[in-house]
Amino acid sequence: MSGMRLNELKPGAGSRRPRLRVGRGASAGQGKTCGRGVKGQRARKGGYHKVGFEGGQMPLQRRLPKVGFRSALKRVRAEVRLHELNGIEDAVVDLAALKRAGIVAAAASQAKVVLSGELKKAVTLKGIKATKGALAAIAAAGGKLED
Repeated sequence: MSGMRLNELKPGAGSRRPRLRVGRGASAGQGKTCGRGVKGQRARKGGYHKVGFEGGQMPLQRRLPKVGFRSALKRVRAEVRLHELNGIEDAVVDLAALKRAGIVAAAASQAKVVLSGELKKAVTLKGIKATKGALAAIAAAGGKLED
């Protein structure tokens, strides 16, 4: 049974190049400046480069326009879809019940039910807001909204 042996394993041809020993004389091919060119910050050892610094030229990250917006309120406001209310066993659905069920984030301080998916059971919302469409759907399923 002739096959591959562990002691015969080696990387594929050309996949690993030998380490270049720089600074070993002119005949070695990387003598004198050792491939660093001539003078300047990049030729020195310990030359400090700030990430993204382009030698004083306006860096790319500052040349391009700012884009996008991240709402600070997003962390504390939560959106609940109708079909997510089906999975809650509690008779009265409040913020604490939503957090226990893992529907809203623990950091949420307000929640609002939106019309998405369908509600299959009667729920009573307490201390939770709802959109007009969601209110109609909740009422149609036999539920109500308490303040």
